[in-house]
Amino acid sequence: MFSQIFSAATFGVDAYLVNVETHLDLGSPKFFMVGLPDNAVKESIHRVTAAIKNSDFTFPIRKMTVNLAPADVKKEGSSYDLPVALGILTASGQLKSEVLDKFVVIGELALDGTLRPVHGALVIALEARSQGKRGVLLPEENAREAAMVEGIEIYPMLSLRESIEFFAGEHRLLQPFHVDMREVFSQDQHYSVDFADVKGQESVKRAMEVAAAGGHNILLIGPPGSGKTMLAKRLPTILPPMTFDEALETTKIHSVAGMLPSHSGLVSVRPFRSPHHTISDAALVGGGTIPRPGEISLAHHGVLFLDELPEFARSVLEVMRQPLEDSHVTISRSKLSVDFPANFMLVCAMNPCPCGNNGNPAAECTCTPVQIQKYVGKISGPLLDRIDIHVEVPAVKYNELASKRAGENSNTIRQRVIQARSTQAERFKTRKGLFSNADMDSKEIKEFCQIDQAGADLLKMAMSRLGLSARAYDRILKVSRTIADLNGSVDIHAEHLSEAIQYRSLDRSFYNI
Repeated sequence: MFSQIFSAATFGVDAYLVNVETHLDLGSPKFFMVGLPDNAVKESIHRVTAAIKNSDFTFPIRKMTVNLAPADVKKEGSSYDLPVALGILTASGQLKSEVLDKFVVIGELALDGTLRPVHGALVIALEARSQGKRGVLLPEENAREAAMVEGIEIYPMLSLRESIEFFAGEHRLLQPFHVDMREVFSQDQHYSVDFADVKGQESVKRAMEVAAAGGHNILLIGPPGSGKTMLAKRLPTILPPMTFDEALETTKIHSVAGMLPSHSGLVSVRPFRSPHHTISDAALVGGGTIPRPGEISLAHHGVLFLDELPEFARSVLEVMRQPLEDSHVTISRSKLSVDFPANFMLVCAMNPCPCGNNGNPAAECTCTPVQIQKYVGKISGPLLDRIDIHVEVPAVKYNELASKRAGENSNTIRQRVIQARSTQAERFKTRKGLFSNADMDSKEIKEFCQIDQAGADLLKMAMSRLGLSARAYDRILKVSRTIADLNGSVDIHAEHLSEAIQYRSLDRSFYNI
């Protein structure tokens, strides 16, 4: 007595089908599960046994073998509970269905037979469609994310009994679960915060606008309470709205990580991730025996905010260097290698010195120049090479806090950002992999960031008088190109360069790093 049911497993941000084969034979009643199952998969027999009995079916007292193919890939998680239970009932003759092989089945079973949600429903639905399956049978909580995939039927189930009834014939009567993807996408695109909430800090807001317009990574330097975190949290609100493809790609990552709320089928606003400075390198970039996405991948198409930057372990900051360059991260293990997308904007914040009061008129700094240099020197040069804008965030004055004048709202700023991004899209339309000014290398900088003699003289004087480092040169040109785009200027003028020079605080000789 043999049965075969299709399930699925995730691998990175993709999925592959798993063939759940069940064989009942004569002999002493024993249960064998093969196909490299982990402990959670092996323990499924106890959940399956109780669920079958509590659903008023008979658990066969036979020698039983369940094979999860392909057998050379390690299986993990509890999503095989439902297909294993259905396979046992089919092999024992308690369930007969002509459509079992047309569906992919996933779901964790509770002891009473009810279904619990699993990870990766979206990518599993995508794989089921690509393999020509008719539909996916899954827990009700996973239905919304799976229904984002067009061209495949999604059937949400509440229990094992309901799943059995579905395959026994109710599949002819039930209508597949459906959501209007475009409606969900448009309705969910709103933020609870706004740049108008921020009092004062007009120059810093301008720097954030420039960063958003050119896709530049940015570092905020200022005393505690100056509004660095508040400003960073509002950066996603001025970035261009996510496209549907970006939303789907981001949702895939959150789905396999198990971080997608059951009421939300789509991540339609740009993610904002803010890990604590005690985070490990594996948690930041991803890892595990079977690799899972880390914070940099969860921030894909959004913002990664690192507060108190010098407090992060140096090893943690160093592992970010390659993902910042390549927009993806590769996690390698002895028998496998997994790629996760990691195209994010990096926003960092730090105090100007260990005590935090350097440059604060309301408090006296107690740090020596050596302590300040040592503190700032915790940030490596190669990481700073990937941060185009450094801006100082001064303490907010009382009259600005007490002012009732509303600042510019996020939507107004966003429109200018969208226009600048549109200019860049037109400029780089023939360049593969080049989407914003921040992506330009030295070759593109020479082509697209040409300056006149007045601009060259200004830049030369600034480099000399302000003690700017050599690494600042290309960054200033890239940022000035973005400022020109925001101003609707085809050419880079001296005023654009002048503003860009202001955004290189850490390159000045005062910090000497």
